[in-house]
Amino acid sequence: MATKKTVKKAAKKAAPKKAAKKAAPKKAAKKAAPKKAAKKKSARKPSAAFMKPLTPSADLAAVIGSKGLPRTEVVKKLWDYIKANKLQDSKNKRMINADAKLKPVFGGKGQVSMFDMAKLISKHLK
Repeated sequence: MATKKTVKKAAKKAAPKKAAKKAAPKKAAKKAAPKKAAKKKSARKPSAAFMKPLTPSADLAAVIGSKGLPRTEVVKKLWDYIKANKLQDSKNKRMINADAKLKPVFGGKGQVSMFDMAKLISKHLK
């Protein structure tokens, strides 16, 4: 017994092929309406936890100052200090060479990865 699918396939094969239709003449293109100015999205507000001022320890205060700052600003000031004193390793830019002020912040290590830096800084913020 033939199934519906096989019957339809056989009907398609048996049907004569139709001649290709002629392409209809193209209509004149309409002028695009002027687009309205897109609404500006409101600036994304940072989480209150990130903006909470934290007090640096005495070791960290020697580098960035004793004023309470949010964690993001602490990292920014630390990078400013690193770049001003050229403490980034010349061969491997991911490594930071500690000077006399940064050594206590980095737990006595002479060289620290930039990815470990945030972990080490968190111990000096309250």
